[in-house]
Amino acid sequence: MNILVINCGSSSLKYQLIDMEGENLLAKGLVERIGIEGSRIKHRTIGKEEVVIQKPLKNHKDAMKLVLDSLIDKKYGAIKSLKEINATGHRIVHGGEKFAFSVKIDAQVMKTLNDCIDLAPLHNPPNIIGIEACRELMPDIPMVGVFDTAFHQTMPEANYIYALPYELYKKYKIRKYGFHGTSHKYVSMRASQLVGKDIKNLKIVTCHLGNGASVCAVDGGKSVDTSMGFTPLDGLAMGTRSGSVDPAIIPFLMEKEKLSAEDVNELLNKKSGVLGISGISSDFRDLESAASEGNKRAKLALDVFNNRVKKYIGAYAALMGGIDVLVFTAGIGENSSEIRYEICKGLEFLGIKMDKEKNQVRGKDALISQEDSKVKVFVISTNEELMIARETKELI
Repeated sequence: MNILVINCGSSSLKYQLIDMEGENLLAKGLVERIGIEGSRIKHRTIGKEEVVIQKPLKNHKDAMKLVLDSLIDKKYGAIKSLKEINATGHRIVHGGEKFAFSVKIDAQVMKTLNDCIDLAPLHNPPNIIGIEACRELMPDIPMVGVFDTAFHQTMPEANYIYALPYELYKKYKIRKYGFHGTSHKYVSMRASQLVGKDIKNLKIVTCHLGNGASVCAVDGGKSVDTSMGFTPLDGLAMGTRSGSVDPAIIPFLMEKEKLSAEDVNELLNKKSGVLGISGISSDFRDLESAASEGNKRAKLALDVFNNRVKKYIGAYAALMGGIDVLVFTAGIGENSSEIRYEICKGLEFLGIKMDKEKNQVRGKDALISQEDSKVKVFVISTNEELMIARETKELI
């Protein structure tokens, strides 16, 4: 069974074709600059060289057609016919409270997705456009929607309700939703395999650390709390996002700097985080390099980031009444041994003992804690596309 996994952004489309019999990747690629001058596709079939094709693409339907043409191309394709694709799995950022699980996409699901646009105005419309493009080009192939928010729908009410008038929750559905759910679910399941225990008997803290970053408390295989909130702005200091700040700062800034609501949104989402503190970059590699050369603000930005992650690990250990496994994943979590070390430093009282030598690992699954560490610490490469493919396979 071959499943095509689609992840549509506002001007991009990432895809993977996976053979689910052995969970083997057949092809993957990225379409960039959709609707913009200079649009192109980077496509690679496993065992063949990558190809880059420059071609004007007016919209996501054009992009999707180029993806399908690339997959069946005689020279660089992976399959002979589109009939070899059994289903498509779509990443959808926000499912609101409506979707606690992945769903087979039909007319009613599409209506509900459109109703959720208010909750994710930047992310959900491209996801919906991608689904519609697939439906037009492959009308007979079943489609499944997999939601970033779904994994967190198991959070108890006390962990997702904000201390605002309750009527606002009822009226506008203002609550914590959490994101990166597909990644948190995948790495927590993988961690249980690596320790050789049933996930139902484990208390796991997963740290998805990339330019966007979040921490999740997974108790018995279920998300019970996570650091992102109503939007992906809450929680950790990130590449360009502020994370949690005192809400009173917002009206203060609006008055002092004469900012509009849109200006503040831009400031908190795109000009803050480690970029705002350092004044250098949102790329953690640049910050590590600058800090090693003595740049104090670069070091401060890294310290703020590390301390915030550390606090969430401690908080979630308290919330779950213990911690058995700690997982680092995503771009920074998988590749920065220094950041992992700094986060774990001082957490020995929780039973976390890092092995400096084992910690010198990048981008592959590995145990990085000492033999006698009560808490097993892992680096696990996230694979959201495989998780989406698995969920799709279950439903068709």
